[in-house]
Amino acid sequence: MARAIDDLGWMGPTPVQDQAVKILQQGRDLLAQAQTGTGKTAAFAIPILERVEQGAKRPQAIVIVPTRELAVQVTREFGALGRYRDAHEVAIYGGVSYTPQDRALKRGVGVVVGTPGRLLDHIERGTLDLRGIEIVILDEADRLLDMGFAPDVRRLLRRMPKERQTALFSATLSWEVRDLAATFMRDAVSIAIDPERQTIETVEQLWVEVLEQDKVRALEELLGRSEFDQVLVFRHTKRGVDDLVRQLQRRGRKAEAIHGDLSQRERERTLEAFKSGQIPIMVATNVAARGLQIDDISHVVNYDLPEDPETFTHRIGRTGRMGKSGVAVTFVSEWDFDEFEALRARAKVPFRREVLELYGR
Repeated sequence: MARAIDDLGWMGPTPVQDQAVKILQQGRDLLAQAQTGTGKTAAFAIPILERVEQGAKRPQAIVIVPTRELAVQVTREFGALGRYRDAHEVAIYGGVSYTPQDRALKRGVGVVVGTPGRLLDHIERGTLDLRGIEIVILDEADRLLDMGFAPDVRRLLRRMPKERQTALFSATLSWEVRDLAATFMRDAVSIAIDPERQTIETVEQLWVEVLEQDKVRALEELLGRSEFDQVLVFRHTKRGVDDLVRQLQRRGRKAEAIHGDLSQRERERTLEAFKSGQIPIMVATNVAARGLQIDDISHVVNYDLPEDPETFTHRIGRTGRMGKSGVAVTFVSEWDFDEFEALRARAKVPFRREVLELYGR
């Protein structure tokens, strides 16, 4: 494990890793409030990999996640951390064929990472054996509940062996999350890693006053600056995402869309191209605001104002990850000022106004 961590270039544990790893190593249940971008995946992957038998033929750990993208990313992190151990992992999610997942489960894996619906499908089909499960992780628990997975999650937890360890990681601890923990966890240790500040304290916040009709030109001006390297742009709707991508492409910009209407293969292809720098601009709905692990996003642009402070935090958390600096730009149109002032008051971070050359800076 130490060799794998050294290969990744990590200098030391993040706060969530420092606390959570020790608790999970002790076999205790854990309720952890931690945002994405804080190293929480490794916080549960390290103790799981230490615990899973090498060459295990049936799963000993299950990680339940809300999205296909997160399933793939968490599985990859298990692979990177377990590269020197004979511990096998598989991502289980819908929208793709069962066949490769069936083959992997039949060959034998120690760790299963999956979305609720497809996990239940495999259980019902008899391809996922739960008898050896010793530890269950609920990752992005608030997102699981927000997306309507509460019934499926409860069904999954009821199917797990009673004598197990359970850990729940969540950006927010709503009453639904707390109720889930109270129902399915025993004497859980609770930790909170600076929940109000951690994802945005390293991010410089800019706001731009712009007429709705001028937003594309304003974005073009920003993209023309040399410091805008890898840029993630957020819009409210899938139609809005596609429209903006078309307009940027007509202007000669390499931009692609990511949202729920795309197939899993299309989404994975776009994410890989964005991570590698082949595509410098990705336009997304809020589906991309949770779980994406892309460490080198230089700028996030709120093309449409975030709906609430939680959405703002999750969007901004895509940059400034793992202690790196980042910049977030929020467009404020003629219709947005009341909502923006309320958002700014609740976000409790300083915003600097940026005046564009478009308006004669």
